[in-house]
Amino acid sequence: MFPGVQSLIDGLTDRDNNQAYECLRRLQEESAKSSAVYAYFDTFAAMLDSPNSYIRTRGLLLIAANAVWDEDNTIDEIIDRLLKHITDEKPITSRQCIKVLPVVAKHKPELRQDIENALHHADLERYNENMRSLVMKDIQKALADLRVL
Repeated sequence: MFPGVQSLIDGLTDRDNNQAYECLRRLQEESAKSSAVYAYFDTFAAMLDSPNSYIRTRGLLLIAANAVWDEDNTIDEIIDRLLKHITDEKPITSRQCIKVLPVVAKHKPELRQDIENALHHADLERYNENMRSLVMKDIQKALADLRVL
């Protein structure tokens, strides 16, 4: 087992965003190497409902980083909750969500159609024009990445 994983998980919600980001980074690194972090999937899923957009983003990123280990199909069970963040109230969270969706689809091909549909039907009206165009570019890139999977 990856040493200190529980303290890194606890650190994801630290008030100090630099500290929380460091915990995220280390957990992502470990997720690329082993399934040790996947055991905390329920924690990441719960983070999707946080009122704090930074915490929501960390949850999204860790779910995607652990898609490779999801033999229990837990992502399938929460896919609707995950996809609603395509139009998160915070555009930076939206953009991070969109960017990791091809990673989820790569490891969960059965969810690819759901992901594509959600991207095609995303209503971006909540964002100002500048941000809307950035989010639209992210969606176009994600759809292009999905086509080559």
